[in-house]
Amino acid sequence: MISLDDSRLTAVGLLVEAYTGLAAKMHVSFSAVKLSDIDFETLIRLARSPGQRLRMSDLAAQTSLSTSGVTRVVDRLEREGLVARQACATDRRASYAAITEAGTDRLNAVLPQHLADIETWLTGLLTPEQLSAFLDTLRIIRDAVRPCATAGAELPPPE
Repeated sequence: MISLDDSRLTAVGLLVEAYTGLAAKMHVSFSAVKLSDIDFETLIRLARSPGQRLRMSDLAAQTSLSTSGVTRVVDRLEREGLVARQACATDRRASYAAITEAGTDRLNAVLPQHLADIETWLTGLLTPEQLSAFLDTLRIIRDAVRPCATAGAELPPPE
């Protein structure tokens, strides 16, 4: 019989509870500037990528969305003027999602509060040593469970 006190169950339970709590805290800031959680995730990933754009397939790999889910999000953000699609000059089957100036403005409107939320509810609760170890640990886990999560992090080929 497996013990319900198994530390593996505790580890996953704590991770889920922490993530759910952080997401709830941050959702308030995103809503204030009319962004959903996935809108913010999409815009921040584009803004932090080389050339401020990602192939649609790489954006799907970096988020919790399927390729069709990314298409729907990008379609909506494009209608709002926050993202633009760009054709790939070397592969006509591929396209990029790129953050627009309006998308950057919307992101900049939420970032000060988002960083304050991160400081209050995550990084500010840890010592620098704990934070460094935590980031190292998260990267190990992320690389094992989402090996494509850094897809597109390298510079895209010149157009």
